[in-house]
Amino acid sequence: MFSKVLIANRGEIAIRVIRACRDLGVGSVAVYSDVDREALHVAMADEAYLLGEAAPAASYLNIEKILEVAERAGAEAIHPGYGFLAENENFARACEDAGIAFVGPPSTAITSMGDKISARRVAEAARAPIVPGTLDPVADIEEVRSFGKEHGYPIAIKAAFGGGGRGFKVIREEKDLEDAVAGAQREAKLAFGRDEIYIERYLSGARHVEAQILADKHGNVIFVGERDCSLQRRHQKLVEESPSPAVSPEVRARIAEASCSIARQVGYVNAGTVEYMLDADKTRFYFMEMNTRLQVEHPVTEMCAGIDLAAWQIRIAAGEKLPWTQEEIAPRGHAIEVRINAEDPSKGRFLPAPGRIGAYRAPTGPGVRVDSGFGPDTEISRSYDSLIAKLITWGADREEARRRMIRALDEFVIEGVRTTIPFHRRVMEDPGFVSGDVHTAYVEKEMHLSDLIVPAPVKVGAPAIDAPRTVGVEVEGKFFTVEVHGLGPVGAGPTAQGAKPTAPTAEARAGTHDGETKVTAPMQGTIVKTVVKDGDQVKAGDLLIVLEAMKMENHINAPRAGTVSKVAVKAGQNVETNSVLVVIA
Repeated sequence: MFSKVLIANRGEIAIRVIRACRDLGVGSVAVYSDVDREALHVAMADEAYLLGEAAPAASYLNIEKILEVAERAGAEAIHPGYGFLAENENFARACEDAGIAFVGPPSTAITSMGDKISARRVAEAARAPIVPGTLDPVADIEEVRSFGKEHGYPIAIKAAFGGGGRGFKVIREEKDLEDAVAGAQREAKLAFGRDEIYIERYLSGARHVEAQILADKHGNVIFVGERDCSLQRRHQKLVEESPSPAVSPEVRARIAEASCSIARQVGYVNAGTVEYMLDADKTRFYFMEMNTRLQVEHPVTEMCAGIDLAAWQIRIAAGEKLPWTQEEIAPRGHAIEVRINAEDPSKGRFLPAPGRIGAYRAPTGPGVRVDSGFGPDTEISRSYDSLIAKLITWGADREEARRRMIRALDEFVIEGVRTTIPFHRRVMEDPGFVSGDVHTAYVEKEMHLSDLIVPAPVKVGAPAIDAPRTVGVEVEGKFFTVEVHGLGPVGAGPTAQGAKPTAPTAEARAGTHDGETKVTAPMQGTIVKTVVKDGDQVKAGDLLIVLEAMKMENHINAPRAGTVSKVAVKAGQNVETNSVLVVIA
């Protein structure tokens, strides 16, 4: 076993791996960007080192700096978590070249499965069913047009590298083709540094089902169980559960066989997830991609299988052999996970809502687990994604897990920012979810969210007492905590009256005066695209601006019909909350 592991990530997944290290008696090394100095993963690790500025390229994506810190700290292994460098074959190879164990699959497997097009070829060789689509990156837009004419619409455009719904667009009509392709390429480039895309037939009414596998260095591969991740918005998961209520024992056996066959075909080692689309008939499934890392939703599998996946990732990387046969894996009960994001789900919009958390109280009790990277008086930065916490409940059956989730959501207190808790509360009592009859477009198409209103968050105030405070300091890039007296209360000075309240909704950001409507930014972000120009006629609901914030593209639409008298921004420009974007006369 290793003596020390560096975690090349942040937030809840870094904390999850730190806990696994502690359970194994292994030292943990955290890394952080300059905006994460006060983050919980920094405080919880045995050691912590500064990487650089907030921009991921300067910190959590900086391979050279991470390897430098690993050598300096004496770490024998690096766990990448999920996102950032987790599926970067260059990072895995650099670790191998440096003599540092990469807690994940070999770089060759990442190369084969990280490129979704190559992964489709592997699945085909393993005789797994695949959705009709391209086996090479799209060369030009005419190739997409030809595919649509041959297979019919809707079709799906996907980023060839990465995951998390970034670079995923559904084209329902040919007229939307050019914007969808350009948008997919932009998102892919922003999230993964590469803009290659490929095409698949889009399966309407399908479910998203994925298989968790573990493979050791001794040739053993086991199927740990499947998860259902069908409840999504913008192709990003919101609710996951295990086992899938739609998968029969016969289909489960076929999914297990296909998943283990794919893993063996590519010489896979460590934890991995093989993702499928389950057709509306619930008998046919199609390979979609393989995530060569630990998934965000892995806790539901852990709760049912009783296997610590994060710890076994480290054990496998250290050369340990899996102690189970496939027949000994017998999941019990049912688990549900919801993602508590810093987003405003009012009326189904899910607008990013970064800010500072005030009071924070996580639920507890039988069958409840919370994996979080935040706590009281912590900052949710717009530089990263919006995940605050994962709330997981387990029950002897699905209904008990669902009832426990309702109880836990009611107990969860997060003040200072808007969150998706009200949305999840509604999901748990939605008739379709209660019956288990949902699909990947269910949230957008069949849930009634037009009346969902999230109350304005409670302002974050400052403590009334002048108590000693623990603050972080850096000495030659290494993080230390010290207790300081006489600094005054947190927030003293210009911000002593409390943090600014979270931005109101997009509708509240279109003010009309003297016949002119100023459409302003609902959040900080970067202008990706201006769709209109001065003098254009627009109708209510027409797209005006595409704004990127917290790794998501957000569409800013016209609040009313009129003439665009001024476009006040341009592509690539950074804007603050309330900045004027477009003026409509």
